[in-house]
Amino acid sequence: MMFYSLSSERARFFQRAMRSRRSVSSLIALVMVAASAHAVDVRGRVTDALGAPIPGSRVQLVQEGRVVAFGIADASGQYEIHYAGGGRYTLVGLSPNYLPAVGGDFYGGANDVLQHDVVLATNTVHQDVSVSATGLPTPVPQLTAPVTLLPGELMTTQIGVGDSLRQVPGAFVVQTGQTGGVTSLFLRGGNSTANLVTIDGVPAGDVGGTFDYGTVSSTAIDNIEVVRGPDSAIYGTDAGAGVVAISTPRGTTATPVITYSGDAGNLYTWRNEAAAGGTFDKLDYYGAFSRFDTSNALPNDKFHATTSAVNLGYDFNGNTQVRATVRNADSATGLPGPHDFWGISNTGKQADQDLYSGLTLENTYKGVWHNLVRYGIARKREQEHQYGQPGTPITLNPGTTYAYTEYFGPVVTIRGANGYSVTGQTDIYGGNSDQDSNRDQLYYQSDLTLSPHFNAVFGFRYDNERGSFNDAEFGEAYSEKRTNFEYNLQFQGEFWNRLFYSAGGALEKNHLYGIAGTPRLGLSYVPVRPSRKAFHGTRLRANAATGVQEPTLALEHNSLYTQLLAAGDTADIAAYHVEPQNAERSRTYDLGVDQNIFGEKLVLKAGYFHNTFDHQLESVSGQALLNYFNLTNPNANCSASVSPAICNYYAYTNSLAFRAQGAEVELTWQPRPPFLVRGGYTYLSTRVVQSFASDAVDANQGFPTTNPSFPTIAIGAESPLVGARPFRRAPHTGFVDMQFTHKKLNVALMALMASRSDDSTFLDYSDTTGGNSLLLPNRDLDFGFVKLNLSVKYALKRGFTYFAEVDNLLNDQHIGPIGYPGLPLTFRTGLKLRLGGN
Repeated sequence: MMFYSLSSERARFFQRAMRSRRSVSSLIALVMVAASAHAVDVRGRVTDALGAPIPGSRVQLVQEGRVVAFGIADASGQYEIHYAGGGRYTLVGLSPNYLPAVGGDFYGGANDVLQHDVVLATNTVHQDVSVSATGLPTPVPQLTAPVTLLPGELMTTQIGVGDSLRQVPGAFVVQTGQTGGVTSLFLRGGNSTANLVTIDGVPAGDVGGTFDYGTVSSTAIDNIEVVRGPDSAIYGTDAGAGVVAISTPRGTTATPVITYSGDAGNLYTWRNEAAAGGTFDKLDYYGAFSRFDTSNALPNDKFHATTSAVNLGYDFNGNTQVRATVRNADSATGLPGPHDFWGISNTGKQADQDLYSGLTLENTYKGVWHNLVRYGIARKREQEHQYGQPGTPITLNPGTTYAYTEYFGPVVTIRGANGYSVTGQTDIYGGNSDQDSNRDQLYYQSDLTLSPHFNAVFGFRYDNERGSFNDAEFGEAYSEKRTNFEYNLQFQGEFWNRLFYSAGGALEKNHLYGIAGTPRLGLSYVPVRPSRKAFHGTRLRANAATGVQEPTLALEHNSLYTQLLAAGDTADIAAYHVEPQNAERSRTYDLGVDQNIFGEKLVLKAGYFHNTFDHQLESVSGQALLNYFNLTNPNANCSASVSPAICNYYAYTNSLAFRAQGAEVELTWQPRPPFLVRGGYTYLSTRVVQSFASDAVDANQGFPTTNPSFPTIAIGAESPLVGARPFRRAPHTGFVDMQFTHKKLNVALMALMASRSDDSTFLDYSDTTGGNSLLLPNRDLDFGFVKLNLSVKYALKRGFTYFAEVDNLLNDQHIGPIGYPGLPLTFRTGLKLRLGGN
């Protein structure tokens, strides 16, 4: 259960009310208990964020806005409330020196015995509870894994989720283009495919982990949990770098709440959103729909998206519930391409249709044994279409049998953040393709809470995955199917309200690579308990974990083993011991400290992480494959008559390895209730330690890829060189979020920052001679940026709220990777209307 702290004014009100009405309320409660032959029984523990009991605290049972019963916690923090009748309730926890806590609503029948714990907080920031890290609702201070929770309130004036994710330490968000452009998340230096993304518990990524955050609207998002590292035992075999869990709101009020938001801005931008939610006896319901349109700032780059979501829950009784969730997103965007390279916009279009749905049944037996079963589906479709061919036709290799025609843009000058520049014409490409990625998943979880010292979680997961790809331009089409099984087991608990542990792991039987295990261990220790005194509150944490990631369908199809097998080349499979693609693996350990500096109004969190990503898939040429398989003849090459048939292939192998280490710092400061400041900084050091990709191998042999203009600089044209940094992972990132809230006014200023990062122009063989004159050195090729966003909200009368949002105040268009200009300064303004509610 999640409990939100109230403001300090409401805290003082509740504390006065508790003292003045104690005697009268006690008498009323005794009479009600005596008169109740059949009563709902609500019991649990009242603790602080670290699990220490709070004796004498008062827990009030609220129904339809009034207190109907209450209980007082004993010396061990246990409380019990009896009340005749059934219905929907809310718990309010009260105690001196703590802020009041209001929990989510729940249903209780006249004969139900319900277990609901109450967590009180002493600080002025609401107490967060995470589920993704452990599978159990756990207050964040009791977790061993580093977790960041992003409440949906942060995104109420935003279009998508990209800027919110940039406020997660260790996260680097890359958006290739403007609104609607493909948006990827790199966590702690890992690949963008190494993050498990779930929506209401249903895996939402493509088969193999690809996920585009650019199509995710802020509509119908209750919160986003981000687990950094493969530290979640319940997702260990799917999350090589982390977990991103998105949740949909649910209805909580007896009187329906209807909201509407409409706004418009520059670049022909407009958005409409409507939502409704509430409860009716045993039913809670929520639904939302939105439509967004913009022309963006480039020709042929219009984007529109519709998002709809439904969350329905039904309580058979207070301990058994069924819940159905649906989220559907349809979008279409132009594909102008790397406009700064081509000098003109391409005439392509991409359409996406994404559907995620889940049906969950859960039961709690005697408050200690919880069982959950969920059936979830993901249906994802993507179509890319090229309308005509812009540019000037130029014939390459004229007068030869290898002559062919490409279309080129005007003459452009390409400048990198590292100071190097080139001038020329680049070929303009596009395509016509469609692909789909489907998943059906059955998940079962059983958890047993025997005491605060020992909890056990067991889970089973079955995945049926399939997908297809069809490229009309090259006449390539394929489809793949997989069935995977996974078992996970975890133990967690605490001792003395100071030492917290979590140990477990997962075992997967994967269709491609067989059996893989992912053990993990986490510890957290609080040597100094928090209080209102300066520097009272120190938490130390440490984690060690492993993760595995299955390849995407495209990588599976283009793996060396699959290509040799499809060609009937079993001789080379046997001669060179070629095996099916293996799991991409990760290993990590991290250390951290959370320090209360001043009365929990100023809190510092700092940590160090070290990750190793090996057995990663990369594209390897035929000549490089000779080195990869370590042939007995070191002089063998693919041009020799004795060269094996394997040289005819250009395929993917598990030969890439890199490491990523760094430090994360996060600061939260609330000097007074109207002000709240959050800031963070991440230092990331990455290095490729092994690669057999063509660029890396050629460089090792003394024949690196170069640009004739920079003949002494080795360039990774398609992939980074050994010893270099992986592409698109900035060494320095940070954020500052400043909030001011007073009565009806809220003002927020957010600064998002990143340093230069390594990258490639990916323009090898792309100039008018078919050469490499448009390549630039990789080091610090992408520009750093500072993005400032300002939002203002003001509550008017009759449920209306005026808001305005200004993004990119500094008009910095280097937010995306080189070649893809970001949006200039944009603004939107509109009204929100809220009707109903308690």
